[in-house]
Amino acid sequence: MTDATALDAAHATMQAAPLDDAARLRFFERLADSELFLMLTEEAQDENISPELFDVADGRFVLAFDLEDRLARFAGRPVPYVALSGRVLASMLSGQGIGLGLNLDVAPSSMLIPAEALGWLSSTLQNGPEEVQQHLSEFLPPAGLPDRLLQALDTKLATAAGLAAAAFLVGTKSDNGGQGHLLGFVAAVEGAQPALARAVSEALTFSGIEAGALDVGFFAPEDPATAALSRVGLRFDLPQPQAPKMEKAAPGSDPERPPILK
Repeated sequence: MTDATALDAAHATMQAAPLDDAARLRFFERLADSELFLMLTEEAQDENISPELFDVADGRFVLAFDLEDRLARFAGRPVPYVALSGRVLASMLSGQGIGLGLNLDVAPSSMLIPAEALGWLSSTLQNGPEEVQQHLSEFLPPAGLPDRLLQALDTKLATAAGLAAAAFLVGTKSDNGGQGHLLGFVAAVEGAQPALARAVSEALTFSGIEAGALDVGFFAPEDPATAALSRVGLRFDLPQPQAPKMEKAAPGSDPERPPILK
């Protein structure tokens, strides 16, 4: 029997509390972050893919699975497929009137996700952070943040492997006396700042926390502020990837270039 996946766990929590908005948000966050295996009618060609479409009473759906063996068990025969993230799949299907059949008949998280829900997810994921300038006078130990936000940050940063060495969550005091919180990334990879800021923004959104409750900053290891962050902050260690293998990029691996439906 296949071990339970993160999507299975999030789905079970959502099903156990159907009126809990936070549980539904966490499920859709896990869906966006998960790698999914989309069933195709033929092998992918460059950026062009042809998903297998199924018409049922509730509408038209593509089929995707969060494990390759789940796809194989459903199909019962070798079938072409492509691996892509849930966020890319939602973007690809948004506005197409096509829903998602997730893990149908082969997992506890088996469900039909309507086209409207995928459109909402795609739209929500496009809400990025805003850049502002402010001068901070002091870093303080973090206080008063809800546990669900801390858990969301821990889960989200686990998906940002190799983009920074670590992050520190601190309280802040600005020159004008204002107080807030900041997540400071240390040794962020060049060009990774927008992705890290977006990850934090999504953790806020899918935790049900009001936007603006957490600022994001980037610091070099030798920056004097980094020592202050490490003294008082709550540390998050980002996973560091193994040496990369040279492979051809799969269709849908670049969120800025989703696959083209044929």
